[in-house]
Amino acid sequence: MPVLASVAARLSDERPLAGTRVGACLHLTAETAVLVAALRSAGAEVSICSANPLSAQDDVAAALLADGVGVHGRRGDSFDQYEAGIATVAAESPDVVLDDGAELTLAAKPRLGGTEETTTGLLRLRRMAPEFPVLAANEARTERALNDRHGTGQSALDGVVRASNVLLAGQTVVVLGYGWTGMGVAERARGAGAAVIVCEIEPLAALEARMAGYEVMPSLAAAERGDIFITVTGSRAVINGEHFARMKSGALLANAGHFDVEIDLGELAAAAVEPPVTVRPLVDQYRMADGRVLNLLARGRVVNLAAAEGHPAAVMDVSFALQALSLEALVSSPERFAPGVQPVPPEIDTEVGRLKLAALGVELDRPTAEQERYRRAWG
Repeated sequence: MPVLASVAARLSDERPLAGTRVGACLHLTAETAVLVAALRSAGAEVSICSANPLSAQDDVAAALLADGVGVHGRRGDSFDQYEAGIATVAAESPDVVLDDGAELTLAAKPRLGGTEETTTGLLRLRRMAPEFPVLAANEARTERALNDRHGTGQSALDGVVRASNVLLAGQTVVVLGYGWTGMGVAERARGAGAAVIVCEIEPLAALEARMAGYEVMPSLAAAERGDIFITVTGSRAVINGEHFARMKSGALLANAGHFDVEIDLGELAAAAVEPPVTVRPLVDQYRMADGRVLNLLARGRVVNLAAAEGHPAAVMDVSFALQALSLEALVSSPERFAPGVQPVPPEIDTEVGRLKLAALGVELDRPTAEQERYRRAWG
């Protein structure tokens, strides 16, 4: 993770987070541990809880605990244990938070604010209108391109394949939602030889999908044709009982959104004539009254983390460098940020992009003096 390492080296020298209490609700993975180390080297006191019990890596949690970090979460925790972890970190009154879903932010009400990593979390925060600033890390340009499009685009399909061992070539993949993440899932599914159908509610997103060469249709029509369904909407019940009634036998259902609400699990259970059977470690099969079977992957939880390893380190390198620099800005210059959801300062986005290009060995052109004069003249 060379970008984060570069940021950490400077933060370690300057220690801008000295004495700052940082609360984090993130996926407990090795990449997250690297971020925690960077924040601590900058002087922060860090406490962390798990953003998803199925993504937590117990060896990472144990290593952080051994290093003196407060860790509240284990793989396979119950919902009550998951909520208790959030409550414990919130009770420590963190000055700033790093969040993945807004649950810690809303519970802790951090004095200086925080950052939010997900579309779902930002929707919740905008509705709640917090009295402190929250930087929308999820909407930074580097985050959307690297994390959403390339990271989730690849890792969501990785989770589907690992869970089911399906061959993507020749399948019809239905992608529900064509934001940055849906765009990445669709690109990679097509690259693997699948036919792709996109379902959308936003006219411009649907138009963009159609102009990219995908079929676009209502989800009920797609339900009859799909072999694999992947939800990436940030909304709830986008696949429900009406869809289950139309699906082919053997269809695979996967969710790549943050919360396990995009596939209506209650209606899926109600439509089945018997309890689900676990046919593979992460595949639960539901039998319908007419004999059809539908296969739910990873219990409807975020498939790229519950069934695979999440984003590659090269992606989280950029995402967590953005988070670290955003926290530094919140602590060092709190007067810059008004309450509510705010964009990540563009200079942070640009700096992360520059560091990533440097790590890749990529050089850029520079404008000539004449080009600079021309640009200023029109400005």
